[in-house]
Amino acid sequence: MKIVVADCLFHVVIIFTLFISRLPLSSSTTEPIQPLLTRLDSKRSSPLVQESAAKALLRRLLPTHFHSFGFKIVSKDVCGGQGCFLIENYSGSSQKGPEITIRGTTAVEIASGLHWYIKYFCGAHVSWDKTGGVQLASVPKPGLLPRVKDGGVLVQRPVPLNYYQNVVTSSYSYVWWDWERWEKEIDWMALQGINLPLAFTGQEAIWQKVFMGFNITMEDLNDFFGGPAFLAWARMGNLHGWGGPLSTNWLNQQLVLQKKILSRMLELGMTPVLPSFSGNVPAALKTIFPTANITRLGEWNTVDSDPRWCCTYLLNPSDPLFVEIGEAFIKMQIKEYGDVTDIYNCDTFNENSPPTNDPTYISSLGAAVYKAMSNGDKDAVWLMQGWLFYSESTFWKPPQMKALLHSVPVGKMIVLDLFADVKPIWATSSQFYGTPYVWCLLHNFGGNIEMYGTLDAISSGPVDARISKNSTMVGVGMCMEGIEQNPVVYELMSEMAFRKEKVQVLEWLKTYTHRRYGKSIQQIEEAWAILYHTVYNCTDGIADHNTDFIAKFPDWDPSTNSGSQSSKPNNMHSYSRKIGTRRFSFRESSPDLPQAHLWYSTHAVVNALKLFLAAGDDLAGSLTYRYDLVDLTRQVLSKLANQVYLDAVKSFRRKDVKALNVHGQKFIQLIKDIDVLLASDDNFLLGTWLESAKRLAENPSETRQYEWNARTQVTMWFDTTATNQSKLHDYANKFWSGLLKGYYLPRASSYFNLLLKGLEKNESFKMVEWRKQWISFSNKWQAGVELYPVKAKGDFLAIAKSLFEKYLG
Repeated sequence: MKIVVADCLFHVVIIFTLFISRLPLSSSTTEPIQPLLTRLDSKRSSPLVQESAAKALLRRLLPTHFHSFGFKIVSKDVCGGQGCFLIENYSGSSQKGPEITIRGTTAVEIASGLHWYIKYFCGAHVSWDKTGGVQLASVPKPGLLPRVKDGGVLVQRPVPLNYYQNVVTSSYSYVWWDWERWEKEIDWMALQGINLPLAFTGQEAIWQKVFMGFNITMEDLNDFFGGPAFLAWARMGNLHGWGGPLSTNWLNQQLVLQKKILSRMLELGMTPVLPSFSGNVPAALKTIFPTANITRLGEWNTVDSDPRWCCTYLLNPSDPLFVEIGEAFIKMQIKEYGDVTDIYNCDTFNENSPPTNDPTYISSLGAAVYKAMSNGDKDAVWLMQGWLFYSESTFWKPPQMKALLHSVPVGKMIVLDLFADVKPIWATSSQFYGTPYVWCLLHNFGGNIEMYGTLDAISSGPVDARISKNSTMVGVGMCMEGIEQNPVVYELMSEMAFRKEKVQVLEWLKTYTHRRYGKSIQQIEEAWAILYHTVYNCTDGIADHNTDFIAKFPDWDPSTNSGSQSSKPNNMHSYSRKIGTRRFSFRESSPDLPQAHLWYSTHAVVNALKLFLAAGDDLAGSLTYRYDLVDLTRQVLSKLANQVYLDAVKSFRRKDVKALNVHGQKFIQLIKDIDVLLASDDNFLLGTWLESAKRLAENPSETRQYEWNARTQVTMWFDTTATNQSKLHDYANKFWSGLLKGYYLPRASSYFNLLLKGLEKNESFKMVEWRKQWISFSNKWQAGVELYPVKAKGDFLAIAKSLFEKYLG
């Protein structure tokens, strides 16, 4: 095994950092929001509070080095008027003083400076616990910390804002979190430099207080709020009542949690983004205010428009009642939380286009939405997701976009260019027609687990946007639907908040792998070079939902030529292996067959896996290596299973009973084997998701409800009939041990069994019968209470090696 010493790489990065950090900055892009930035600075916690919060974070992260670092809040004047951190050697005379001093404009900058130092001077690594956690063994003992260059290291933010979260992340990732888990996340945010996080927890308790002031009863709200795992879509007016009602325990518990979250964010100098009123109202409001302009919306992804959860009500922004309710909501938040922010999120028109495309009318709607905010907070700034300009681009043409974007005073709206990593809107809209915006990475949908990324776009996109002519970019952001996956993507994106120049990704990856595993190993570097050019270089423009057939099993009749609803990529690349004299490959799929998303050479990724396995003896004790190896092995085998499924379907069409049985059984065995693989890492277990849901319950009824919510979200998601699956089935699919064996396996087994019976009896596939069987099974499983493991079992390295030999050797 060849081990390469890579300390020189860290020094290269350090020298580069010293160079780029002193490049001159232009403030022209931030001029419209300068009054906002000044107000936010004035609202921050005192320097003493922030310094104490940063020290507390250090104690949680590196308790052995609590006295090794000194922290100090400084004004932006020290940083040329920008947010920054400055890392210096301690110059005091006391022998008991710290070794390294980190100064920053807020506690977030101090934490970012700490992270930068332990990354690029100590070779350490910080990621989510569920993606391998931290690698801190490389940090030298107290008294031996590396010194920085004379004059220190100054790193300035090229843009002031660093946004975090998607409006649905609260449901896909955070829904079952307690304060202990939230504390870790806020620490992670600070270390990554995030200063503008969404803070949506507990808002139903606020809405309860507001709506009761308009004579809405708790019974009315039981029909209005969704269940815990579906609150994001109830808030957006996509559904109501599904998975509910919410108990008083839940409402109180979440409000208490929100206050803790906000308190910690404020201590660290963050600016939380709070929700505002979008027009979504309980049905009862139409009875109480019969003359109000309230419209019942159409169905959203239901199978039969069941009124128990379909077709919500929208109060038109032009109605005076809209402003009255919106103002009341902002003021109630200020009453509960204090004056903690001036930035409020509202997405009234997200997947809900106005009734007319008349620009004058659209402008009046936008003005009314903003008035509801500003009446409650005179300094309010509207933060709006720009997803509508992509998803509803046929409606939002330049005149309509301008009407909405210019409907509020200059500097009072900031747009999230939500999908800028793939479909940047700023480039085709004249910089959002002069409106400040945040360049965002979307990346993940539904919290799916799949290795995927666009590292080149991340390393260059924010820079290109910022230096473009007449740029109005004021921040960067991460807007993934679900977190705790693909840590390399979020590490690089987080750094772009402090990078003024484009990153050379291949060189950056060498330092990344050294930090992540605690040492540099040639095979690992070679493997990551392959992954960079394949898995993490998607350029087909397709939004990456995991459509692998194990997790998103095609709902179709192979007797027909109807194809599949799965996304269809531009091409299918070759994937081959040999067993004896037989050769298997991912071939061009027939246009009438299902196609899972594939954007890279799977043969190359098999070689990357081989290199990863070769490093196993040196890294077997590394939790970060364990996560990456299990994930990479899963990725390779799930792509192989896609081809096996297609081979089975083709066998059925050829009426080849023997071949169908062989391929069907192989698909089943792959599910079983991948389940065993995932069970060897704590981070791929269904049981932890279910148990975290049940831990929040305070009585047996809540326990059953929360578990049903947790099971339903990751499987069928929404409503069904006896013969129709949910339109959103498997949207939030997960590769988790327990889910594969307990849910995906029975589904595939029943499908292939019916295919075989059809061939043996010379009958067509009984599609309706399969759906009846499967939906009935799913309904029972969603309501089930069987326990799933919460601790890993098995030797991950031995399992990965054996599966490689079995399927790819």
